[in-house]
Amino acid sequence: MYKLVFVALAVIFCNRVKAKDTTIVRKDPRLDVLTTKQAQINKRSSMMTSSGLYKGYRVQVLSTQSRGEAFKMKTDLLTRFPEEKTYLMFQSPNFKVRLGNYLKRSDAEKVRQQLNTLLSRNAYVVEDAVEYTPKEGDSIFL
Repeated sequence: MYKLVFVALAVIFCNRVKAKDTTIVRKDPRLDVLTTKQAQINKRSSMMTSSGLYKGYRVQVLSTQSRGEAFKMKTDLLTRFPEEKTYLMFQSPNFKVRLGNYLKRSDAEKVRQQLNTLLSRNAYVVEDAVEYTPKEGDSIFL
């Protein structure tokens, strides 16, 4: 009986006593700067491959089994587009000639259209790991 009365009084007492403490949380203003920087780092790293190159696009101009034809196309592209980097890749059994390093597909599409008018063959845009050196304040990462 005493136990029952004791439990009832304890429950009534606990219900009447309310915590009147308040907690004030003050955020450090530097926290906003850190979260902004971390968001930029996360966005940049999401655009990178495991090898440290960026995910981007190149224009594939030729895919052939003839090594000589591939080298001829590469030298032709080097003379027509000296500012762009050309790549000759061998993926058995084909040699592939690709042009440029583009982060945006729209930039690669513009070059593809130029190539289709200059060359007698169709070029197309392919996803690839591209070489890119980010500049300070680059809008692609903001």
